[in-house]
Amino acid sequence: MNSQPADYEPTRHRDRGTWLVEFTGRVLVVCPRCGGRALVVPLPGVAAPKYFSELLFQPRRLACADCGVVANWMAEERDGGLVGAVPGTEDPFFRRPLWLQTRCAGRNLWAYNEAHVAALADYVGARLRERRASPTRSMFARLPAWMKTAEHREGVLAGLATLTALAQLSAPADRSDAAYERGDGPRHHGSLYFRGRPY
Repeated sequence: MNSQPADYEPTRHRDRGTWLVEFTGRVLVVCPRCGGRALVVPLPGVAAPKYFSELLFQPRRLACADCGVVANWMAEERDGGLVGAVPGTEDPFFRRPLWLQTRCAGRNLWAYNEAHVAALADYVGARLRERRASPTRSMFARLPAWMKTAEHREGVLAGLATLTALAQLSAPADRSDAAYERGDGPRHHGSLYFRGRPY
């Protein structure tokens, strides 16, 4: 979580190639039973991955502290390899709507967890953005244009502040009206993992 005060606004952002998958280790989702906030994390006892891309193949557990629902996810096996999850606008593993969603500039603003929100706020709030990574892999380079424009900066920062507040809430009544939608719809699993190397 970002330790900076709420009114902190960085003047410079250096893109070091952060991948979206780096934020999938902990995902806040809408509970399939009660509609409150549930959490998707790696199964207990699973070793930490050597590479960030391995996060998409790690067994996961969905758990809701409110209603007690628990579900497990395992990567599908196909042709001698594992078929991993694909990050997108919903939970990559259980296909649940993300808990952290809000309306912003006529679109949905979303994040997987508080660290994801803080990283986006640092980027959006920066007056100077430096790219030091491949644009094809960096999460920031792949953000939609409306999030990057100065015209929407204040609105996006306000939306991210809403997500920060929403992360502290968990009751079904706290659910954002934006969290009822599936965004761009379910994504097909497509990443393969062979002999310790992601493809």
